[in-house]
Amino acid sequence: MSAAPEVTVVVAVYNTMPYLTECLNSLVGQSIGRERLEIVAVDDGSTDDSGAELDRFAALYPDTVKVIHQSNSGGPAAPSNRALDVATGRYVYFIGSDDYLGEEALERMVKCADDNDSDVVVGKMVGTNGRYVHQALYKENAADVSLYDSALPFTLANTKLFRRDMVEKYHLRFPEHLPVGSDQPFTIEACVRARKISVVADYTCYYAVKRGDASNITYRADHLARLRAAAEIMDFTAGLIEAGPGRDAVLRRHFTWELAKLVQDDFPSLDRELQRQICTGIGRLADVYFTDGLRDAMDVKRRVRIALAQAVAIDDLAEAISSEAEHGAPPFVVEGERAYARYPGFRDPRIGVSDRVYELVGEAVPGRLAKGTVLLDSAWEQQGEKLAYTASVQVPVLGDVEGAGLALRLVKGAMPKSADKPGARRLKPGHELGPVVGEMRVEPAVHGTAATVLHARVPLEPATGKWGVRVYVDVAGSTYEIPVSGKGLPMPLARKWGRDDDPYRASALVNPKGRVVVDTAQMYPPKRTVVRRALGGLVRKLKSRSKRKK
Repeated sequence: MSAAPEVTVVVAVYNTMPYLTECLNSLVGQSIGRERLEIVAVDDGSTDDSGAELDRFAALYPDTVKVIHQSNSGGPAAPSNRALDVATGRYVYFIGSDDYLGEEALERMVKCADDNDSDVVVGKMVGTNGRYVHQALYKENAADVSLYDSALPFTLANTKLFRRDMVEKYHLRFPEHLPVGSDQPFTIEACVRARKISVVADYTCYYAVKRGDASNITYRADHLARLRAAAEIMDFTAGLIEAGPGRDAVLRRHFTWELAKLVQDDFPSLDRELQRQICTGIGRLADVYFTDGLRDAMDVKRRVRIALAQAVAIDDLAEAISSEAEHGAPPFVVEGERAYARYPGFRDPRIGVSDRVYELVGEAVPGRLAKGTVLLDSAWEQQGEKLAYTASVQVPVLGDVEGAGLALRLVKGAMPKSADKPGARRLKPGHELGPVVGEMRVEPAVHGTAATVLHARVPLEPATGKWGVRVYVDVAGSTYEIPVSGKGLPMPLARKWGRDDDPYRASALVNPKGRVVVDTAQMYPPKRTVVRRALGGLVRKLKSRSKRKK
């Protein structure tokens, strides 16, 4: 290779066969052309065939592929730094040795950087084989995005294009002592220092692979290693960005992801001392960085877990996690315009966590509102020619539910496909439901019980069709429409109603989705049926005779 390459691709390699082959093929096949490309692959003491595979590619493409072999360092940071020391491209790009690129990835990202004079370009990433990759940043191409008001903090992997002049100007390198997350300090500082950050969203540049044995380093690190790494990254970030909304925007990612993942479903089964160390570590970080603004920006589930860990309320935290895993999100306490999720520790003076932590702040109600909305009993109530459907429904809302707009309605037709899901449907602002028809009586839940019971009597109209039985409730400034679940409860027998000369039949049933539906159909009395059949027969005979005469 005579002229300096446009881009140097850095590949840190440790035991990634057979994925490594696809990775390297995707690099040498880039549309940018091998003459504009430099690949620096560092074998970090692999014990499988990875080293030999690298040498094979170097032999096939000697002007493009450079291979460095070294003893194992314990992580990708040291080999990445070694590659940076010998890189010569105008830009440098990092790829995991078990991942691969789209054919036009480098060409598109280099063009984007040149067109926009960008120091960092983020190409669209997707996950494969079940690998999760945050997608919010890739809604559209962007010439200039900020670390502080975009989804970029949730995309902090080093799998980006960096202008090498900037990397060397600030001597950006990876901390080699971090077993996991070593790319974040590099990426965060690069984004802080960059004059401009651009996004290529209209082409899938990067395919992140989850190995079949889930042996990616991110999945192998233990709890304390991940805690120590998160703490160091957060402290490093605080040293770069002054306190305020900008720092909160970046650290929100670490509270939402890195720290929240330490208090997930496996936490209740951990050793008590390990639980204490996790809570103490999270508490230290929360004491320093968990501002009111950051707290309110998080969803209530994660917010509560962080606060309980901060209070070292181990038993309450374990109960909150295990209960939600088994039963879903807890009921809600409604007090006027405010609503609170009743997780363990709510208003417990021993713990002292503020109500604001438990409050629903501008977020949708979690799925328990729908899952806990079930039919307790139902029947028909008939007075002369009139018929009403009566039902008692359990709704997981507690407190001042009289002011929560709680009502049961019969709604004709199915829910829109976009909303036809197991959870509650949050109605758009400005919706119009009309007045409540019938009588509603609320039996508020007392302390220790699971939910409020709504008793309703809804008169039926003489019309045909299927009517969905749905509950409507106002929670935290939003109105929710919730299909009522039948849960295998026997339905009342079909009932005939209406005038003798124009009767209807009403039946209640549970549809294939487990939802309660009232079906009304028009009936005809025997005399009318006989007359209609006789007239029909006579018409058929007359038509038959007319045909024979012809």
